[in-house]
Amino acid sequence: MRTLLLTAAIALAATGAHAQTEIRVHYAIPTIWADTQEALAEAFMAANPDIEVVFDGPAESYAEGVQRLLRESVAGTLPDVAYLGLNRWRILEARGLTQPLDPFIGDASAFAAAGFTPALRSLGQYRGQQHALATSASSLVMYVNPELVERAGGSMEDFPTTFDGVIELAARIDALGDTVDGIWVDRHDWRFQSLLGSHGGRPMTPDESDIAFDDEAGIAAATLYRRFADEAGMKSYIDDQARQAFPAGTLGIMLESSSLLTRFTQAAGDRFDVTVKPLPVAAEDPGAVYFPTGGSAIVMLTDDPDKQQAVWEYVQFVTGPEGAQIVVENTGYAPTNALVLEDEAYLGAFYADNPNALVAHTQVARYAGPWYAYPGAEGVAVTDLIAAALVEVTEGADPEATIGDLADTLRSRLGMN
Repeated sequence: MRTLLLTAAIALAATGAHAQTEIRVHYAIPTIWADTQEALAEAFMAANPDIEVVFDGPAESYAEGVQRLLRESVAGTLPDVAYLGLNRWRILEARGLTQPLDPFIGDASAFAAAGFTPALRSLGQYRGQQHALATSASSLVMYVNPELVERAGGSMEDFPTTFDGVIELAARIDALGDTVDGIWVDRHDWRFQSLLGSHGGRPMTPDESDIAFDDEAGIAAATLYRRFADEAGMKSYIDDQARQAFPAGTLGIMLESSSLLTRFTQAAGDRFDVTVKPLPVAAEDPGAVYFPTGGSAIVMLTDDPDKQQAVWEYVQFVTGPEGAQIVVENTGYAPTNALVLEDEAYLGAFYADNPNALVAHTQVARYAGPWYAYPGAEGVAVTDLIAAALVEVTEGADPEATIGDLADTLRSRLGMN
């Protein structure tokens, strides 16, 4: 069994107390989550001294984490509870690895009154059962360097609200010199879904029987990648390079997850004031717009009755208002418990001091939708095909033809033909 690299435990010995139940927790993306997970565990254990939280070594990504968990399920070494991407938990559900939470939730109305609204619960439901609860939410926003905007002749007060305007401004920023880049967005399924949703499109039909993005909205979303490259000089960065370039002050506009706000603000330091702007809405009907909810969900994996109650106590805490407050204040993710938004006692002062976070979280509240998880055993693999197609478009391939071919390939891989 892999060595447990991190034990998030407070000094119970100081009080003479000893944990009666130990629960193993899996999570991913330590660059975002390591400190926050420790803070959550410390707060939980302070309130529940009979339960000890022990972390497995974190996975570098949600995709890697799912593959690790699948291997551990074969080996019989699954942890008791796991944090997964909101589009990944169904992979485990499809293999019968998640434990339904409905028996623990009990009265649905009382659960809703505790901040778990039907909309938030829907992010972890499948076929009428609750398999997961959201622990964080994010949407694609625009991170902007105001100094580069001003140097390019723009202004933050009159910042463009359309993709055409953003591209025109990014081109002027890119023209400032060889050491400055105008705009960047990752070639990635979630980013593509966000641009698709801005145009009113959807990845799949409502019954998940067919691919739906090979329409006008999907072609328009893919065409943005081509325009970013052709008109605004977007470079073929990988995400880590772009995430270093923006806070370093060499990238003017970055379309990226709202969850990275704290990281970018700290990394930019005194170089410039990181500013968040909402993603443009391109659809004529705002009611058709949706921005896929990125972020994470938590699932119960243990089938040990003696551990399940302890895991449920932990799940309730990290998804409750106190846990949501810790997540928001430490990551930039939007809260997934309604009480945190309704009661200013939790985050009122935080939003007053962090208007960038309020912009991002308001966008989540207004346009949040599901992060579509492609069904079946090939669900993860097809996201790599989407990313590869977006690379081709960025490098010069015809958007309409590429999207059409991609949709047909996905139909074949997912058994829809």
